[in-house]
Amino acid sequence: MAQEQAVDLKQVTKVQQQTWSQGDFSRIGIAGQAVAEDLAEAANVRAGERVLDVACGAGNGAIAAARRTWGPTVGLDYVPALLERGRERAAAERLEVEFVEGDAQELPFEDGSFDVVMSIFGAMFAPDHQRTADELLRVTRSGGRVAMANWTPSGFVGTMFKTVAGHAPPPPGLAPPPLWGTEEHLRDVFGDRISDLSITPRHLKMRYRSPEHFIEIFRTWFGPAKVAFERVGPDGEDALAGDLRDLLERSNTDDETLVVPSEYLEVVATKA
Repeated sequence: MAQEQAVDLKQVTKVQQQTWSQGDFSRIGIAGQAVAEDLAEAANVRAGERVLDVACGAGNGAIAAARRTWGPTVGLDYVPALLERGRERAAAERLEVEFVEGDAQELPFEDGSFDVVMSIFGAMFAPDHQRTADELLRVTRSGGRVAMANWTPSGFVGTMFKTVAGHAPPPPGLAPPPLWGTEEHLRDVFGDRISDLSITPRHLKMRYRSPEHFIEIFRTWFGPAKVAFERVGPDGEDALAGDLRDLLERSNTDDETLVVPSEYLEVVATKA
């Protein structure tokens, strides 16, 4: 899918890096460790394989892969503080993971360096979708696998992003990140460079005490939400919080606490 040429993607990337550096995403992202474990199984990560986790955050994918490779894996992210959290986690579990600072759109690795390239709710947020797909495939060997977990447009997280964007809009012309959670977009950006594409809809259940607890946690630790509340300011924060609360209440499946299933696609693409 073509990107709008008027958008300064390098500047957008810089702003995004600053946004994701706000708060501490590791406080939230660790809840997705089960997603990384399932994805590593879906990608059939084998002992001895070389694995890269792109936009790794605090290392969920790299850690899941290291449990299976019995050797070193690599995690890459552009937020230094998250890389440090990943190093702490890997050290605590006595796993060999190298954490590297870098951008999903400009991976600092040679062509065909990895057997498996993973990304769990990470690379989908890079503003240049096509370049990101090109890079994921470039560093994957022929016959290797690109494995992703991507939020869908119609799932809870996709809807939450739309809700937030209604109050604090992103720059015009950007392709929405949840497009990565559609088969059409995946086939568009990967094109004929893959020989197989496996797509499985799954759900991650988000568990919090209440809608108010969810909003408090996200506006404190989740960079995009924290920045959105800062952008709307005192005059707009009640409206933003109210719309998020309504969405959470509609999505809740539990009578006593907050349990919100959010759909994502588990994706495994084999490089031709």
